[in-house]
Amino acid sequence: MKISEEVMFLENAFDVLNERYFESTLPKIAITIQSTPRAHGHFTPWDSWSDNGTPIKEINMGAESLKRPVVEIISTLLHEMVHYYCCLNNIKDTSRHGRYHNKRFKAECEKRDLIIVQAPGIGFSVTSPSIKLVNYVNEQRWGGKIKLFRTFDFLINDNESNGNSEDNTGNEKSKAKSSTRKYICPCCGLSIRATRTVKVACMECNKQLEEVQRDSS
Repeated sequence: MKISEEVMFLENAFDVLNERYFESTLPKIAITIQSTPRAHGHFTPWDSWSDNGTPIKEINMGAESLKRPVVEIISTLLHEMVHYYCCLNNIKDTSRHGRYHNKRFKAECEKRDLIIVQAPGIGFSVTSPSIKLVNYVNEQRWGGKIKLFRTFDFLINDNESNGNSEDNTGNEKSKAKSSTRKYICPCCGLSIRATRTVKVACMECNKQLEEVQRDSS
């Protein structure tokens, strides 16, 4: 299985959803798969790609989120397609630099068989498929089409303790030697630790995290 096959599936799904929910009015878009551990996907509202001189926009699907059931992946794709539709039709669907989703976005999603729930900080953004969408996805026989996803097990939550642990017999395990690196977003202060050198971006600020500390223990 190649990542290109996953992209081809998503491009085909885009075309099918475009015909069903947007009357095929959405122009060609670049669909990418990149690491976005804090988001299932995102839409880039500016022309970030060029196809033989023709500028096109982008929908990125989070590589880590491809491990979900296909109907949830399709829900994310459709969510981002609604952003694309709103962008093309001058519908202001978000605020706070694209983070807060408003009721206009909710209404457009619900027209397209998505269920939208409000959440603190991000507004009407939490997305799940309606029964109608679930049935439609099943009719397309898309189950099992996504087999690759990116794992993110080398990241360590910066709030977790690095202390000793115990196994289920009650015997204390000695702490293995490790080397960690701390990265911080220069804008919002988001911090993570990684067990190797990584390149990670803050999706809220669109900034690459900077390494500020390296520990050995």
